[in-house]
Amino acid sequence: MQRKILLGNEAIARGAYEAGCRVATAYPGTPSTEILEAMAAAYRGIKSQWSPNEKVALEVACGAAIAGARSLAAMKHVGLNVAADPLFTFSYTGVNAGLVIINADDPNAWSSQNEQDNRHYARAAKLPMIEPSDPAEAKEYTKYAFDLSEEYDRPVLVRITTRIAHSQGIVALDDPKDVPLKPFVRNPQKFVMLPSHARPRHIFIEEQLVKLKALSNASPLNRIEMGKTKRGIITNGVAYQYVKETCPEDSILRIGFIWPLPDDLIRTFADSVDELYVVEELDPFIEDYVRAMGYAPIGKKIIPLTFELTPEIVDKALNGTTYPTAPLYSGTIPPRPPALCKGCPHGFVFDVLKKLDVTVNGDIGCYTLAALPPYNAMHSQGCMGASISMHLGFEKAQGDEMARNSVAVIGDSTFIHSGITPLIDLVYNKGTGTVLILDNRVTAMTGHQENPVTGKTLMGEDTYEIKLEELCRAVGVKRVRVVDPKNTAEFEAVVREEVAAPEPSVIISLRKCILKK
Repeated sequence: MQRKILLGNEAIARGAYEAGCRVATAYPGTPSTEILEAMAAAYRGIKSQWSPNEKVALEVACGAAIAGARSLAAMKHVGLNVAADPLFTFSYTGVNAGLVIINADDPNAWSSQNEQDNRHYARAAKLPMIEPSDPAEAKEYTKYAFDLSEEYDRPVLVRITTRIAHSQGIVALDDPKDVPLKPFVRNPQKFVMLPSHARPRHIFIEEQLVKLKALSNASPLNRIEMGKTKRGIITNGVAYQYVKETCPEDSILRIGFIWPLPDDLIRTFADSVDELYVVEELDPFIEDYVRAMGYAPIGKKIIPLTFELTPEIVDKALNGTTYPTAPLYSGTIPPRPPALCKGCPHGFVFDVLKKLDVTVNGDIGCYTLAALPPYNAMHSQGCMGASISMHLGFEKAQGDEMARNSVAVIGDSTFIHSGITPLIDLVYNKGTGTVLILDNRVTAMTGHQENPVTGKTLMGEDTYEIKLEELCRAVGVKRVRVVDPKNTAEFEAVVREEVAAPEPSVIISLRKCILKK
């Protein structure tokens, strides 16, 4: 059997390939981006695509699965927020062929605006969720998820975190399964969620959850590793690796089938040890569940509620081990905060905006770094596309004076993702603000992926190149200017003119990413 060292994300791509996946969709977002990149590079038989956003990506994957092809959608944790609408509805419809949704959480918010714990989505959407602890398991769990999806007629969530996505491990490579395309049989009662159809499907979901709970209790993904019985530790994901490293003699209940949780197995384990602990990252998801069963585990009382765990954190919490606090290097290390690349076209933009001292409603992208020195030229930022919506809100709250002294700033890929509808809102609801679309001809923040503005697909094929100027005019913006930001004098003059205009305007800052160029 061939073995290969793979990233967790690459292992997931391999698992989908071996499982007979035919369609894969995503919007790039760290830490999940490499899943689709690996598919497009190595497994050309899978129809892989970047979608404009995660909602669309999940809907395409759901459509393909209902049509009869095993399908996968991948996204980071905040991406699942964008895809929550179809997630809950397609929980009701179920599947035809297997549908796997990869969710990559980001503890410590290394590259995200929050560090939410998406295990809660499994419970809320009543979907099975499984969680690997290393790259080898990431591959096997992905394969298993397709079978689980088809057997129980449920989309299946596979949760990973940054450490699993970006750690490497030895992965056994198996031959791909030949999974035939299933026929699509018209069944409106299952696939058309009218209220009269949704109600019986809800009953079906609850019945399947009972069966899935029994499966979770018997699943090899959940296992008891008995050691000394004085202390028992329930854990999951990458935290399992840290517990194994720092508490090798303790008894462990490792949970890989994260929802539904295995009541019977938890009870058996809890009753077999003297002291019960739960070690998990972020929210006390398992701990609260175990506590509701009548036990009193020690968890977030000693395990941090925020940020990533490390072996040192776990060792200190469980064993009282102390670590030196003095730095290994006694000299002064100059701080190196993240910054825009030298020559980045966004830098020219924010030099001008800082000079003009306008209020800047920002968005998600490389340019968010303009909130930091030396620019200090971004004053609000929420989620994808929120710059334009918030910009309109600023005007509604503060009136025309605010509109004449503020701008919204959004990237080309982010504009396609979630910026078009708020621009329509700005026009429709008589806003008069100015929107800057920073078009650097690529999705730069996540590693230079193609998008609908670049004229290339994920598979490297030529495709229609969205014209942002035409798109903005089509939704009703009459004042649209395209400017090279490196010509700072012209760019400043255009910004001054458009901000002063008492009607909606868009400035497209057009210059290639310095790294792509």
